[in-house]
Amino acid sequence: MRDPYEVLGVAKTASEAEIKSSYRKLAKQFHPDLNPGKAGLEEKFKEISAAYDILSDAEKRRRFDAGEIDASGMETPQRQYYRNHADSGEGAKYYSQEGFANPEDLEDFLSGIFGGRGPGRGQAGGREFKARGSDAAYTLRVGFMEAAKGATKKLTLPDGKTLEVKIPEGLADRQTLKLAGQGSPGFGGGPRGDAYIEVHVEPHAHFTRKDNDVHSTVPIGLKEAVMGGRIEVPTIHGPVTMTIPKNTNTGTTLRLKEKGILDRKSGKYGHHYVTLQVVLPSKPDKALEEFAAKWEPDPADNPRAKIGV
Repeated sequence: MRDPYEVLGVAKTASEAEIKSSYRKLAKQFHPDLNPGKAGLEEKFKEISAAYDILSDAEKRRRFDAGEIDASGMETPQRQYYRNHADSGEGAKYYSQEGFANPEDLEDFLSGIFGGRGPGRGQAGGREFKARGSDAAYTLRVGFMEAAKGATKKLTLPDGKTLEVKIPEGLADRQTLKLAGQGSPGFGGGPRGDAYIEVHVEPHAHFTRKDNDVHSTVPIGLKEAVMGGRIEVPTIHGPVTMTIPKNTNTGTTLRLKEKGILDRKSGKYGHHYVTLQVVLPSKPDKALEEFAAKWEPDPADNPRAKIGV
């Protein structure tokens, strides 16, 4: 994966605002939903999102700059030489394999502790031992809609193997999933370790999440703002028809009940809040200009009164 600074086109000294501005510009340029019919945008957008994920997080950016993590957010675990003891079902000692690259390394380590190998593999000093496999830690990037609605993803491991990861509906950014028994193999009949997967949710071009609520900004025309009407609004559950009140201003926020994200604890859905933005015609409109020239608004209705001018 390329250097995130290079991907976003910013300098290593770039400020948080500069990074955010560059990301937004690139997201609009390469988001597949905003550029239908253009091939190859999905991978480019994922690369942009991954770079922003690193540089928008102060701690991750520090760790990347220090060489502690790579451009994908992965780090190489330091090897730790220690033993965790527990009673096995057969009364023998049970060891944790954390920090050993393979069972042979662990066997050599234990041989040194017990003064040489016993009568056979998996024994030390005449006593059998078992080792639990080490846990594995991974990161997985998923789309906003995949996290909101649930999905099944494949995680490619460094050795080329894949893990199938079920993303539950309503999963939040940076939550960790546990896959029991999907870590490193055990030694001497010990169980496999577990895999812990930190999920990073990519930002969406239109939706943002706050707790279990979804927020979006929807443009409306001048006539819709003045006269009101019914418009179709995109939600994570599909298009919904919403009524626009008469005399609606930019910044008016309307609620679509229970059109947000599932709360897995309560089983209830959050809401979707739509902020309206009044947009003038993209091209000059002669009739509108003639009307505005003749129209005399109430002097008491100062649109800038709230800012003191």
